[in-house]
Amino acid sequence: MTTSAPLANLITLGARDLPALRDFYRSLGWPQIMDDGEFVAFELRGIVLALFPVAKLARDGNTDPDPGTGGIRFTIGVMVDSADEVDRLTERMRAAGARVTKEPVDAEFFTGRSAYLSDPEGNYFEIAWADLPGNPVVLAARRAAGA
Repeated sequence: MTTSAPLANLITLGARDLPALRDFYRSLGWPQIMDDGEFVAFELRGIVLALFPVAKLARDGNTDPDPGTGGIRFTIGVMVDSADEVDRLTERMRAAGARVTKEPVDAEFFTGRSAYLSDPEGNYFEIAWADLPGNPVVLAARRAAGA
């Protein structure tokens, strides 16, 4: 079985004040590709930077939104090519010592599948497959990776 390397070029920051943080990145002149009022994304060279309300990010990751207690403040999004690959990569990361905070499930905020894990130092990853071929974030992540 051969699988291509996953795309790790989507970083989501948990925003306490989404409009203010969105306006900050807009003021830098970074190309905005999405803003639905609760999720904002900018396409940068080689990466997509996304903003999501920290409480919703924490809820999606099944963890605490308070960074002072070791909770979630950002995720590194690892985009994979299938729903099954979400499960496989979650198990590989768990076996390597990652803590799974949200087992692979059908995604709550988009059509697809996702899981949340943290590495041994508490850095969070979301492993995701999105069944949204026209979604601007998915398209930008693939372009950024040269896929």
